[in-house]
Amino acid sequence: MTAEKQVAIVTGAASPIGQAIARRFADQGMRLVLGDLAAEQLAVFAAELGGETRHLVGDLSHEDVAAELIGAAKNEFGRIDILVNNAGGGIIREFLKHTPETLRATIDRNLWTCLWCCREALPHMIAQNYGRIVNIGADSVRNGLWQHAAYNAAKGGMHGLTTGLAREFAAYDITVNTVAPCMVYTPQVKAAAAAGNPLVRQFTDIIPKGRPAETDEVASMVSYLASDEARFVTGQVISVNGGSTML
Repeated sequence: MTAEKQVAIVTGAASPIGQAIARRFADQGMRLVLGDLAAEQLAVFAAELGGETRHLVGDLSHEDVAAELIGAAKNEFGRIDILVNNAGGGIIREFLKHTPETLRATIDRNLWTCLWCCREALPHMIAQNYGRIVNIGADSVRNGLWQHAAYNAAKGGMHGLTTGLAREFAAYDITVNTVAPCMVYTPQVKAAAAAGNPLVRQFTDIIPKGRPAETDEVASMVSYLASDEARFVTGQVISVNGGSTML
């Protein structure tokens, strides 16, 4: 299947990582459907990409919104080849300082968004006997990063979902993988570093490469896993982490 004919859905598409992924897909000639809660940023970004790009604003932790996003892609373009579950944004704080609301928000943003979108997209992929699902997990699940316990509960659930779905749907030429970045050099991280937030240095110090990941480095791995070259790679959690965890 050629990239020019593929349809890719990217959630969390207004975020720096989501934008990097969507740009890479657009450069490959894909037709895009983008989802996010940030209405203004999403609209501006979709207009910037132009071409065959559609977008939908909504909270994908709700089943009906996920169904609307997946349905929009199918109705507009007739198929769904790639689903990138990038929506997230955990609330990072010491575990005992979480409230019931922040715990639910962290699980909702990271795990339920992925669950609902997978549940809606998989029947279409089964029908066409083809699909690529790439989840954006977290290297912190593997290294137990400070203040990440609740976030890791959500992302760890995504990692577990990856292996289960990969085995269950492999016979339909559907691959399911997770890209697990370490801290990524987003505008938010840059601002925190400029403000002297000690966590930025603490999180960087465990990375042998001595720096956070760049968004395009994450997007590169997503692009590979979504490609036909990766057709025999499934059920994997692949870290893009400068060596902060190994094996």
